[in-house]
Amino acid sequence: MVRKDKYRFSFGPWNIHSGADPFGPAVRKERTFANKIKEYKKLGFDGVQLHDDDVVPADWDAIQTKRGVARVRKMIEGEGLAPEFIAPRLWEDPRTIDGGITNNNVNERQYAIDRSKRSVDIANMIGAQLIVWWPAREGTYLRESKDAVASIGRMVEWLDILLDHDPNIKILGEMKPNEPMDQAYSPTVGHFLGLSYRTKDPKRVGALIESAHSILAGLDPADDMAYALWHGKLWSVHLNDQNGLKYDQDRSFGAVNLRRAFNQVDVLDQNGFGLNGEYVGLDVKALRTQKDADATLHLKNSREVFNLLLQISRSIDRKQLETYRARRNYEALDMLIMKQLMNVK
Repeated sequence: MVRKDKYRFSFGPWNIHSGADPFGPAVRKERTFANKIKEYKKLGFDGVQLHDDDVVPADWDAIQTKRGVARVRKMIEGEGLAPEFIAPRLWEDPRTIDGGITNNNVNERQYAIDRSKRSVDIANMIGAQLIVWWPAREGTYLRESKDAVASIGRMVEWLDILLDHDPNIKILGEMKPNEPMDQAYSPTVGHFLGLSYRTKDPKRVGALIESAHSILAGLDPADDMAYALWHGKLWSVHLNDQNGLKYDQDRSFGAVNLRRAFNQVDVLDQNGFGLNGEYVGLDVKALRTQKDADATLHLKNSREVFNLLLQISRSIDRKQLETYRARRNYEALDMLIMKQLMNVK
């Protein structure tokens, strides 16, 4: 079996944050983008996840954008880092309060298309080939508000437009069943990969799976990852954890359910994830109670948990595991995994 000897890790600057939430103000000082970039190597990370407006403001013209991207690229490369992807942030503009791609208003849909094309251009300028699409508001609060069939068609049309815009990019769908919308049109990786095969270039459309998003859909993240791996379309992950079917918590990886985290590490490592340059991405937030000095520990801890679980995965007696499978001795198999996780002989 061919496996990655050493994984590369990434996170986005939004994972170092001030702790503000819908129910209270910031509790920590806001850090500058440059300050956050300087933290990456210290924490053991190599890749930077970026939204388009993390790089340059969305309303800058072409000349300003080119100059601004060049400055950010120099900053990132100066720290020995690389950009993993660019994601168009289509959910915060007033024109996209009812979605960008599935909006009923043709002018507002065009805004989302134009901004997405610009995000592809930014990716080219900064040295990234991956475009991540989190379709945050591509859904409804009430089903009668949009034509669901037309909306699915518009999502495929949007994918095709970007594939035409640049023949080298790959588009990764990061699906989520709800929040901020009540109902999403493409709530799971299975739905999105179904859409991918209807595009004009399915080879360039794949998935980024976030642990919490699978959990919110009532699914197991490791199984979702296995599904995308079988299709050859798992091109990134956002590892985190989730305490139940509630809002997206972005807890530190493995903090809630260690066995669920183990199975994610195991399925990735056993199936060659990372061999084509994929990053192990994190999308985790510090607890609101953390002070400024400790507000990056969640990133360090999540990476450490991944590597510890990797050691456990690689130490398992696979022949014994296969014997238990063949004999359907699942109680013994259950205990084998439990003892490994508890470091008990």
